[in-house]
Amino acid sequence: MKHTLKRIIFKAAQQAFEKGVFSSDEMPEMEIEEPRHQSHGDFSTNFAMVSAGIQKMPPRKIAEGLVALIETGSLIEKVEIAGPGFINFFLSKQAWHPVVNRILEQDKNYGASDIGKNEKVQVEFVSANPTGPLHVGHGRGAAVGDSVAKILSFAGFDVQKEYYINDSGRQIRTLGTSVWLRLLEKAGQKIEFPDDCYKGDYIQDLAGEVLEKYGDGFVKKDEQEAVEICARYAANKILDGIKEDLSSFGVTFDQWFSEQSLYDSGQVQKAIDEFKSRNLIYEQDGALWFRTQDFGDEKNRVVVRNNGLTTYFASDIAYHMEKYERGFDRVIDVWGADHHGYIKRIDASIVASGRKSEQFNVILVQLVSLLRGGKPFQMSTRSGEFVTLKNIVDEVGKDAARFMFLSRSYDSGLDFDLEVAKQKNANNPVYYVQYVHARITGILLKAKQETILQDIDFKKGENLDLLTAEEEINLLKILDTFKENVEKSAETLHPHVMFTYLMSLASAFHSYYNKHKVITDKKELTLARLSLVLGVKKVIRNGLALLGVSAPERM
Repeated sequence: MKHTLKRIIFKAAQQAFEKGVFSSDEMPEMEIEEPRHQSHGDFSTNFAMVSAGIQKMPPRKIAEGLVALIETGSLIEKVEIAGPGFINFFLSKQAWHPVVNRILEQDKNYGASDIGKNEKVQVEFVSANPTGPLHVGHGRGAAVGDSVAKILSFAGFDVQKEYYINDSGRQIRTLGTSVWLRLLEKAGQKIEFPDDCYKGDYIQDLAGEVLEKYGDGFVKKDEQEAVEICARYAANKILDGIKEDLSSFGVTFDQWFSEQSLYDSGQVQKAIDEFKSRNLIYEQDGALWFRTQDFGDEKNRVVVRNNGLTTYFASDIAYHMEKYERGFDRVIDVWGADHHGYIKRIDASIVASGRKSEQFNVILVQLVSLLRGGKPFQMSTRSGEFVTLKNIVDEVGKDAARFMFLSRSYDSGLDFDLEVAKQKNANNPVYYVQYVHARITGILLKAKQETILQDIDFKKGENLDLLTAEEEINLLKILDTFKENVEKSAETLHPHVMFTYLMSLASAFHSYYNKHKVITDKKELTLARLSLVLGVKKVIRNGLALLGVSAPERM
């Protein structure tokens, strides 16, 4: 509706210029907003205020000149000037009816946008080290990254999802050492288990598997070779588990990218050599340093230590350069909040490679606090154990987990109550929204059984002019803003915008359903209301799909 009003305003402004009322035909950047108070109309614009400098006229006079040329009728009931020059629009009830036809016609494409203009975007998320199972924090990052990708795609971007496998470096060596030591322990040797090794029960299980695979003679192997074998076996096995857990969570990737491949292909050394040739990497105290301070970082960063080992920053530089070489216009990384200090150095390397800072976005996902019945909860206190994503999905289900993870902005901490997520009532947000879809399915089934829907295919709405109740108009208004919310979510990279929208739509439907019967003793009114609730059902389905949540037919 905002786009329609914008066209009407610009058309009237052009007419005002042609009639000599306005001195310029330049159109300003204006806002069209929904007023806080219903008495101020359906929409309000600041057109007159932002045009004052252009037209060299007082805002009130500009508003008067514009309003005189705006026709009222089937769309606009009346227009008023308020305060210094705000223009308030009061729309007729029938102005909202066409939204039903648009939903029924566009179906699964309703709400889709082309603001992305097919820009090629990569969203890299989760990317947990294959040193242990995914925990609850990874779950929130997975829900956010996957939903951001879905929303961007729906908004017209060409999106690819990627998981970066940290299968090189110190943590993988630590993983191998952990498994090797537990293996020796199982073979009857007494060992000292270092504090910095991984202590979870899964390490014991992996050690047993390696021992079973290679036999008792494996303990006599050269330690360095044995640790390497243990590391590769464990990392691959853990990665298989990660893939399985993510699949159960509804998350798949277009690409799984290996950090080790950057070393094997020589890309890490190539990146270092390129920046050394431009004097952006220099030697000091036997180490190699990147001049990240020249690009806004608080200090320069080491890329190769004085022992000759590269840092994670070195492979991250090569990895991000490789992303843009693949043709991505924009790269979005989803990280845990503890990586905040890492943003500047990666951004510095990207700008140093000739890209713009705007081509790189980082989404920082804050921590999740688990609750059970409102009280802090830990699933296990055993050393090395933690709450896994699998634990959460097994207990509350994929849909509830994803919806709860997305119920707040990712830059705020999240309290996740497991008991709330399992409830079959309005206290559980996912149930509250999904129940709308299921309830409407039941209404439509009942209408078919009562032969009300005989010969009606709902390719367009029926008798929409009968939708005049306040709750019906409110539903139509919310349905009309779905695309606007999709675009807002895509532009801000905040999927919780869609969560908030769906909760509002569900609330409006429940209020409507509690006050009005959909199936009445008047067939024409019944068909009109069936058209409306079918539109609600389709938008609920489309919105839930963007969050990776199903729309059940029954509950």
